Amino acid sequence: MAKIDLASLPVKTGSIYPAPYDALVAGRSSQRLGDAGGLTQFGVNLVTLAPGGLSSMRHWHLAEDEFVMVTEGQCTMVTDAGETEMGPGDCAAFPAGRPDGHHFINRTDRPARFLVVGSKAPREVATYSDEDLMVTVEAGRATFTHKDGTPYIAPKGDQ
Repeated sequence: MAKIDLASLPVKTGSIYPAPYDALVAGRSSQRLGDAGGLTQFGVNLVTLAPGGLSSMRHWHLAEDEFVMVTEGQCTMVTDAGETEMGPGDCAAFPAGRPDGHHFINRTDRPARFLVVGSKAPREVATYSDEDLMVTVEAGRATFTHKDGTPYIAPKGDQ
């Protein structure tokens, strides 16, 4: 495999989150490095958080391990245990099945970047710690439900 040229990779913005949650991550973008390299067993994404940006809602994965390494700037990791400041070279690991909701916030005035490496389970369930929301991803399709399993329907006017 040849060297991956970051400058030529598309930048993904937006979210799979349903309304109104999609607006929460407006300051996040990413590049799919693993896909660009043809990887199939795990994903590698370079995430950029603009000042004030949020990586995701706090969540944890049922079937997928997740690893994060900050490459540039400063951000705040928020977990069930509290907040931890993270800078270049700082790493965090989130084993599958461990209900420790996490996300990253950029509270600085400069962009922050970090690598996210995660396994690609055939079926994944993520639970959002601070919301009555879960997502199941299977065959590339995301289905959102409440934590009791009932379907999530976006509020009128947010669809």
